[in-house]
Amino acid sequence: MLTKGETNRMNAAYWCIVSGSDIWLVEGELPKGMAQDYGLPYQQAIQLGHYENTPVYWLNEADIDAELELTSLRDCLHFPEPLFLLMSKAVQYGHMSQTLRFCPQCGGRNHLNHNQLAMQCGDCRTLHYPRIFPCIIVAVRKDNQLLLAQHPRHRNGMYTVIAGFVEVGETLEQCVAREVKEETGIDVTNIRYFGSQPWAFPSSLMMGFLADYQSGTLKPDYSELSDAQWFDVNQLPPVAPEGTIARALIEHTISLAKS
Repeated sequence: MLTKGETNRMNAAYWCIVSGSDIWLVEGELPKGMAQDYGLPYQQAIQLGHYENTPVYWLNEADIDAELELTSLRDCLHFPEPLFLLMSKAVQYGHMSQTLRFCPQCGGRNHLNHNQLAMQCGDCRTLHYPRIFPCIIVAVRKDNQLLLAQHPRHRNGMYTVIAGFVEVGETLEQCVAREVKEETGIDVTNIRYFGSQPWAFPSSLMMGFLADYQSGTLKPDYSELSDAQWFDVNQLPPVAPEGTIARALIEHTISLAKS
């Protein structure tokens, strides 16, 4: 007889099959159906939540017998935000299960604790939860101009706002001021919180801020950036895609400059 949990897994569900920051799509959509329809090992599936009253499950590609064609999570930004966040959660749990195979404390073999959704050492029993890396991302405004930067990894001439990792012992606001200063040479003021976005590449949490120019001459750090410029909000270059918090910051700053 099937348990209640096994019965639930055999009902129609969304399936997040992940490897690294890639996820399995079927005809451009997250697969939805019963596990047996896709030949999935439902016994190993972990429920992450619901989307439109339908359960959403996570499995690693390594647990699937078939060879799947995967798509980068970056190409899924157009998905509805609640579904994209569940997909991001699957990617981050997948990253946890693949990078915490051994206990950092004693070297023992870790296994997934299904109740805690954490990796647990089989020897010392220590629980290891997903690692989340805090990052800031900030839109800096000077009158009707917006500070945008280009990184070597950016394609097609895309520009975006300044971002960076939070260091030990600093506040988020201190991190904003430091990253802008280090990468562009300018000082900012009136730093205020805007919003956040999980960014599963592989496991960051982007915390968005707005700031105003205070002083200094723009001097890009070319060891980090390809370029940085002030752009008139009416004449922007190609910018970060919709669905990213970078794009939301840019659009909000444009609305402030035009108000």
